[in-house]
Amino acid sequence: MRLTLDDDWAATVTDDPLHSTPRFDFPGQCVRIAEYADVTEWQRFLVQTFGSREWLWDAPDELRFDQAGRELVGAGFRLPYEAADAEDSARVPAVPPVHPGGLRADAARDFRLKVTTELCRAPGDAVLTCLRDLDVLDEPLEARIGIAPDVALLVQHGTIVGWSLTDPARYLTTGFAAPDPAPPAPTTRLLLTECLDLITTPLLDEVRRRDPAALARLRELDHSLRSQREDRHRADALLSLIGNLVEDYADRPTGQQP
Repeated sequence: MRLTLDDDWAATVTDDPLHSTPRFDFPGQCVRIAEYADVTEWQRFLVQTFGSREWLWDAPDELRFDQAGRELVGAGFRLPYEAADAEDSARVPAVPPVHPGGLRADAARDFRLKVTTELCRAPGDAVLTCLRDLDVLDEPLEARIGIAPDVALLVQHGTIVGWSLTDPARYLTTGFAAPDPAPPAPTTRLLLTECLDLITTPLLDEVRRRDPAALARLRELDHSLRSQREDRHRADALLSLIGNLVEDYADRPTGQQP
């Protein structure tokens, strides 16, 4: 299969997916797939690869390719803050199944991969599906390319129209840190759902307006995360963002801007 991105930029699907463990950087609200472990290694990685990347005020999603073989060697995707309603989320098709594969760029030059705008959440947040727009749901998907463990690109009409992360709780972390290799605690999965409720629309808008009920829910979630004794690495990843929201909206006097 051949995919077209950014008008005239194209890549061919291969049989070689990435084997790196995804990192769901919760405070950064992004999913990274690469081997770099800190900022220095990340900057070196960008110099040694080409593709779509952040540049000044522009922050597209990222697909990075090796200069020599033009093979996909890393990716980064940002979660949308716009959450689709349950009715639209239920329309996300279950087929076709994920087929593991990588990408090989037709040419060694940069391009731009637009960020997705709609977050579709499966029951229990077992899968997060991020789409270019909800119009994608009006037609069948052509393919799901599993570029890394539990991460797939969604293809329609030969174009990438979204991506998905299965079992997001497993990959919770902060920054460049590797996720805890142990399975997530059941409590963590429940807390992830509560966190996703609060950091996406429409509840996020209520928090920003300082709606009393929304702020009470935010404070209660903050307390639950601080009190959790097990699975601390993942709980701390969730708390990194929720704690900031508490500081900006629940603890700051009314009238002060965060």
